Amino acid sequence: MLIGQFRSLNIEHVSPFSLSRQEISRRAVLSVHDELLARMRLWFFSRKPDAGFVLIDFPATLLQAKVFDEWLDSRDEAINAVVLGENPRVDLVDYYCALGLLTKACVPSLL
Repeated sequence: MLIGQFRSLNIEHVSPFSLSRQEISRRAVLSVHDELLARMRLWFFSRKPDAGFVLIDFPATLLQAKVFDEWLDSRDEAINAVVLGENPRVDLVDYYCALGLLTKACVPSLL
């Protein structure tokens, strides 16, 4: 239901899985992780500066979250909020709580 609410906003909705369909014919010899980061990096740096977006299924790991933060820093941008799905990774919850973008009270599965 929450994703449906985002769709009503005039912002870009991005999922690494939808981007992978666009790249399927140009597969490189990369690991799945490297390929995902490469696709997301291409999207991120080709979008208009300060354009709003909602990411779905990314970042999914602590490494991806840290890499994404580096990308944001390089463009002098920041995210406003983090909404996690069901059964989020504890390391991601801890990371975004430390950044002040999330509280553990927002993650019922950790209470």
